Amino acid sequence: MNTTTFGCSGMHGGEQSRPDFQLCPPLQQLKQEHIPLRIAMNAFHATAETFLSDPGTARNDSFAALYGQVAEFTEQLKKHSRKEDDGLFPLMAKYIGSVVGPIAVMTYEHEQAEQNLQRFLDAAGERESGSENEDAATIAGYAVQAYSILTQHFNKEEQVLFPMAENILSPEDKEQLDSIVQEQ
Repeated sequence: MNTTTFGCSGMHGGEQSRPDFQLCPPLQQLKQEHIPLRIAMNAFHATAETFLSDPGTARNDSFAALYGQVAEFTEQLKKHSRKEDDGLFPLMAKYIGSVVGPIAVMTYEHEQAEQNLQRFLDAAGERESGSENEDAATIAGYAVQAYSILTQHFNKEEQVLFPMAENILSPEDKEQLDSIVQEQ
């Protein structure tokens, strides 16, 4: 059993802009998980850009590489997103709701990114099996769209949502979040 007690930062304005402002361990872990996700995103985005700008014979190799990168990234993202969808978002929703506002936006962005990644994987898989319904540039565009959504999404979480959570979640909420983050 985890016996760590997480303090709750005060509700004073501007704390997240202080240089000594720190997130509790589960929020810090969620933030740290963005680092390898960003690296993987940047890699598949670079491959997509290479694919889209290369009319030559290396285009098929780029597309195959893109498929592998997006498939691996999608698995990593699902693990991270579950921690937020099953832990952070419901805990925050107790205080700020989830129908409108930050939680509704974050949930919508998760859905949009996941849909674009899945569209890419489905269409790219069809293309590889010889039953292509869309051209390769359109398919690659789904990966680029997911990249765009997630780049903005991670920034919103790091700059707004995680500091907000630090301020509003109780020590008990933070312990519950820690359990969820550690088990997934």
